[in-house]
Amino acid sequence: MAWNAYYLDLTLSPIAFLMMVAYNVHLYIRITRSPMTTVMGVNNRARRAWVRSIIQDNEKRNILAVQTLRNSIMGSTLLATTAILLSSAVAAFLASSYDVKQRIGSSVLGSQSAVSLGVKYMALLSGFLSAFLCYVQSVRYTNHVNFNINLPDKSVTPEYVADVLERAANFHTIGTRAFYMTVPLLLWLFGPIPFFASTIVLIPTWYHLDSAIEPDSKTAGSGAEQGRGESLKKTNDVVSAVVSSEKDRRPVARPAPFTPHVHDEDVCPVCHACRKI
Repeated sequence: MAWNAYYLDLTLSPIAFLMMVAYNVHLYIRITRSPMTTVMGVNNRARRAWVRSIIQDNEKRNILAVQTLRNSIMGSTLLATTAILLSSAVAAFLASSYDVKQRIGSSVLGSQSAVSLGVKYMALLSGFLSAFLCYVQSVRYTNHVNFNINLPDKSVTPEYVADVLERAANFHTIGTRAFYMTVPLLLWLFGPIPFFASTIVLIPTWYHLDSAIEPDSKTAGSGAEQGRGESLKKTNDVVSAVVSSEKDRRPVARPAPFTPHVHDEDVCPVCHACRKI
């Protein structure tokens, strides 16, 4: 009877966890070997170029740098606040004397013992706390960049500032990924089948969000560019036809009738030779 209650949790749940871990390892290998095929790699290169451009022209772009970093800090702060509020709610629910099994007694199969439910709630709490800690580290490193990027001298190199900014962005990405993982963990409370199904949906979603268009793949883009070029050419032809028709409709300007020159001995406004000096 014990095996009948636990067999789905002992088979589907580890497979779901292994799938998430395997995908993240695969993503790390892609970022290490071919970073331009991932969104994180492209964004990291763009941030490095942004840091170099800000430091080279710091007198004109120092306010832009501060505003950009401030927006990043505000976003990380908002997500960190949300994560700590959700983790506090889960912790308060676990610390209460409410019987959990009465609420989810009709869940989709799986074990409903106190030990299994405690493990599931602790996994959910760990996900929210991990997201909170990652966002806090992101705010910390972004603050370091805020001070280092506006130094008047060259005591800090642009490579160091770019490394700190990249580390802050990586912590922000890991925190967001932890938030994504809390969705299957929340469905795990209702059984291993929703947990496994949500993991199958989550991994293709991750792949779609993490993949970037390769610079060498220009076939699809060339077709789209040709289509846009043809449409632009047609538009120009239509505009030129309209302009030519408007020119044809305009009345032809006729020259003014000839008026003979009237000579005045005192002053002649027409002919300079006739003026008296």
